[in-house]
Amino acid sequence: MKLWGGRFTKETNQLVHNFNESLSFDQKFYRQDIRGSIAHVKMLAKQGILSEQDRDDIIKGLEGILQDLDEGRLTISVDSGYEDIHSFVEGTLTERIGEAGKRLHTGRSRNDQVALDMKLYTRDEIDEIDGLVKELLCELLKVMEENTETFMPGFTHLQKAQPITLAHHVGAYFEMFTRDRLRLRDIRRRMNYCPLGSGALAGTTYPLDRAYTAELLDFDGPTLNSMDSVADRDYLIELLAALSTISMHLSRFCEEIIIWNTNEYRFVELDDSYSTGSSIMPQKKNPDIAELIRGKSGRVYGALVSMLTTMKGLPLAYNKDMQEDKELTFDAIDTVKGCLALFTGMVSSMSFRKDVMEASAKNGFTNATDAADYLVNKGVPFRDAHGIVGQLVLKCIEKGIALDDLPLDEYKEISPVFEEDVYEAISMKTCVEKRMTVGAPGPEAMKRVIEIYKRQLEEE
Repeated sequence: MKLWGGRFTKETNQLVHNFNESLSFDQKFYRQDIRGSIAHVKMLAKQGILSEQDRDDIIKGLEGILQDLDEGRLTISVDSGYEDIHSFVEGTLTERIGEAGKRLHTGRSRNDQVALDMKLYTRDEIDEIDGLVKELLCELLKVMEENTETFMPGFTHLQKAQPITLAHHVGAYFEMFTRDRLRLRDIRRRMNYCPLGSGALAGTTYPLDRAYTAELLDFDGPTLNSMDSVADRDYLIELLAALSTISMHLSRFCEEIIIWNTNEYRFVELDDSYSTGSSIMPQKKNPDIAELIRGKSGRVYGALVSMLTTMKGLPLAYNKDMQEDKELTFDAIDTVKGCLALFTGMVSSMSFRKDVMEASAKNGFTNATDAADYLVNKGVPFRDAHGIVGQLVLKCIEKGIALDDLPLDEYKEISPVFEEDVYEAISMKTCVEKRMTVGAPGPEAMKRVIEIYKRQLEEE
């Protein structure tokens, strides 16, 4: 069944049908299509465009189709001859209730119908993705609470820089994923206006109550330009951009976990359930899940670039090119949801080698800046202190030891200002604990920030 054809004298070429159809993928939002149709029918009856009897028959029929699809008694087949989910639902409805089913599409075009379905689907998916990001944040918060005094090196240029804590490092990702949630909410708020009633592009002559339809579907109101209503895909581009950013954050974290999992670092131990082995090398335990999540970021980026490219040359209003939005968006959404769930599980199951982390910070001269600050506090100009500590580091490298292990007499050979108290001043514990400004890694500063994070998650 097609929703058009009166002016055509030939059947559609089968290759054309196969190329044109969207049922193979837009069946994904059959729930949203039926929900939108029920709201539309209620509005038509309220406005006296449909009889109450037709309204009741159509709604009962639509609810039956929904239940049968949900419970598997009715299946959607691409070979059924239907062009898309809209024609499938309307055709099935008409088969079940007769003539009244043909009145379902009164005052509506597939253009505003698909715009509605896509918005409803996207809105539902945003809520689900937001929930997955929140679950990840809760898991990261647990890691932070347990590791405010787990010392490790902080890096710049992938070179050990200054000592921090694992809580502080993970907290940086907590900030990133918190911003991701804010982006999702912002997109949801901006897109939450109902396009139904815009018709093909120029509205309709029927006395529709678009505000009522919007209210029934939990929108903030109707859209205000019928052409933009059917041609707008900005919200999908924004969502794909937000999903790309989430993927980027996941990829960055995975990259660090992969590095930390190497024999050279040994900061983390991945659980067996989130690792794989080698078909030839029996000793291998590979971080494949982290690598796959890192790799799938390119897939999500591709959806964003494809969508931008598809939309860039389209004149107003609706064009069939826009059908490309669905597979791209569906795939990106499913990819990110899968990555979030897997990443959260991986983080919750992996263990941290706290002793190795602290030793790495100590042996990487991450306390060199604190040694320079020690001299500054003794009256040495910072530029001179910087040069003195550089010489100390060079001496330690030659000896294969840390600054903490260099004898005091060798400190004094380079600068007589050094005293016994230098060892306390450059200990990992001191280096971290005295960094107490907001946002710094000091345990007390971190505990205050953790409380802020906990309140943020609890207040929702």
